[in-house]
Amino acid sequence: MQIEPNITFHNIQRSEAVEAKILERVGRLDRLFPNLTSCRVLVEAEHRHQHQGNLFHVRIDVTAPGHELVANRAPGKHQAHEDVYVAIRDAFDAMDRQVEDLARMMRGDVKKHESAPQQPAQAGLEEQAPSE
Repeated sequence: MQIEPNITFHNIQRSEAVEAKILERVGRLDRLFPNLTSCRVLVEAEHRHQHQGNLFHVRIDVTAPGHELVANRAPGKHQAHEDVYVAIRDAFDAMDRQVEDLARMMRGDVKKHESAPQQPAQAGLEEQAPSE
């Protein structure tokens, strides 16, 4: 990666363990596609007064030459993102898929569908039988 990853914590105290996990996953992204130019990660805790614990939201912005990819994993109804590590895993899994797709596209591995061959217009091209 050309620029050091930018990790931001919002409404949550910075944790070396969480930061280490994020840097580990950023390293995986860099191995999948070495031409990445930058990576920004936001880890945010949503405060909900009527809820037992915090829900975590993770957003990852990655740039590559000519492309910007975003993975945005917000907590859903199933509350799986009460664990910050689950939120990080889900966000990075989504980003891994996007980076892999970009790498395939840049290598030319993505198939392009050919359009159906054009049929000549039938009107006016029919041979007329000689009239007798």
